[in-house]
Amino acid sequence: MNYFLAFLVGGLICVAVQILMDHTTLLPGRIMVLLVCSGAVLGAVGIYEPFAKWAGAGATVPLLGFGNVLFKGVKEAIDSEGFIGLFKGGFTACAVGVSAALIFGYIASLIFKPKMK
Repeated sequence: MNYFLAFLVGGLICVAVQILMDHTTLLPGRIMVLLVCSGAVLGAVGIYEPFAKWAGAGATVPLLGFGNVLFKGVKEAIDSEGFIGLFKGGFTACAVGVSAALIFGYIASLIFKPKMK
């Protein structure tokens, strides 16, 4: 049941993004920024945590989850280190995920030899 719920919630997020892409003039980069900022705002008001516990990976894997991770990292760093945590909390919280994306992206580029269009 957890897999089904994660698939359903992740799919609904993708449907919402596809609707934004099809029916607005927003560019994909701006939609991605909107998702990250929405995740951070939903985390700040306390809505995202119960939603993520209910939806599982369907809510934590998309860009909404990335925004929430950034918010939680900044909040924890501000609580422990003060003002400087505002600048380093987000980097600390998402360093592993960003590093993995860069490393695996580089490995994929070596294997598949991408070409510029």
